Amino acid sequence: MGRRGTPLATSRTPRKKAATPAAATDHSHDHGPAHAAEDGCCAHGHCHDPAHDHTHAHAGDADCCGHTHSQGPRRIYVYSPAGAVRDKAGFKRAVRRLEALGHQVEIDADALASHQRFAGDDATRLAAIHRAAASGADLVLPTRGGYGLTRILPGIQYKALAKAIEGGTRFVGLSDFTALSLALLAQTGATTWAGPLLIHDFGLPDAQGGVDDIMLDCFNDLLCGQGEGAGWQMPRIGLLPDGKPAVEDFYISGDATLWGGNLAVLVSLLGTPYFPKIQGGVLFLEDVGEHPYRIERMLTQLLHAGVLAQQKAIIFGQFTEFKLHAHDKGFKLQTVIDWLRSQLPCPVLQGLPYGHVPTKVLLPVGAPVSLSVEGRDALIYWGHTH
Repeated sequence: MGRRGTPLATSRTPRKKAATPAAATDHSHDHGPAHAAEDGCCAHGHCHDPAHDHTHAHAGDADCCGHTHSQGPRRIYVYSPAGAVRDKAGFKRAVRRLEALGHQVEIDADALASHQRFAGDDATRLAAIHRAAASGADLVLPTRGGYGLTRILPGIQYKALAKAIEGGTRFVGLSDFTALSLALLAQTGATTWAGPLLIHDFGLPDAQGGVDDIMLDCFNDLLCGQGEGAGWQMPRIGLLPDGKPAVEDFYISGDATLWGGNLAVLVSLLGTPYFPKIQGGVLFLEDVGEHPYRIERMLTQLLHAGVLAQQKAIIFGQFTEFKLHAHDKGFKLQTVIDWLRSQLPCPVLQGLPYGHVPTKVLLPVGAPVSLSVEGRDALIYWGHTH
């Protein structure tokens, strides 16, 4: 489980339990004291000054908009589009947990296939993706990430996936799933969800943290059609050299496209037909096992390609499982973020609870959103996506 301390709530119900995502090796800034999640929370659980009027926010009551928000069981289709499943115990544990929640879990015929490091050869994994799209399931969930999707992007039937999404199937995933998510956005404009993976998020033994309650709340919100946004508290990082706050209060209206995912996978798509051409968007990023200099190198590529300057905001999620060295001499992740702020006119936020960590929110990739910051409190709001 990640460290606790920063209030975080799903968009539907204010939470009393505070949480901070798992920390990377480089955690030199002060997260500060936790605020009670019930203090000054609006309907989507975001904590802020109660005197501020979020006129764009919907009430959390499901009756306010005419949509039906059933909380019954859902049909979940499990497939393996990338790396082979090695943790069979975690796979079985995750399926049992979803079934214990009342969901019907359908496992793809090749979910446990193995070819070299992949979950079957390219043709096998392409067929699995297309079976998932044709399944009619409420939600399609990859077993794991790893690597394998970028090499099969030309063979994906994007119109079939977009039709499934239009019919109500939600494609959800993390890590290597970024390739499929962004390719779908670039090819069809369809919305997918940055969120959990089967084994990584539902398959851990209880002794290792089990299933994170905030992630599960966000997952259930998506299944029930109740999630409308995600709020978090940014770390306390002090002032810029000129004495100004690193991020000043601002509000971006609800016409900015939310997009992003794993930084390394996203950068690998640059210059291909599978890289979305988003202007005036909100770009969120995360990664795992990448030293800060490698993170900066990838960000520099996006910067020099003109991608970052076209966005209304950049949001850093969780960058974890890297190790600093004596040779760095003080160079760390915060150094990278501070440098990027000096290169861009748009705000650069950090601390988004999303990435290769237990505590994560779910985010609609390709959906129009609003984004607001008041002090250290940030809120991404997308409203109903159905």
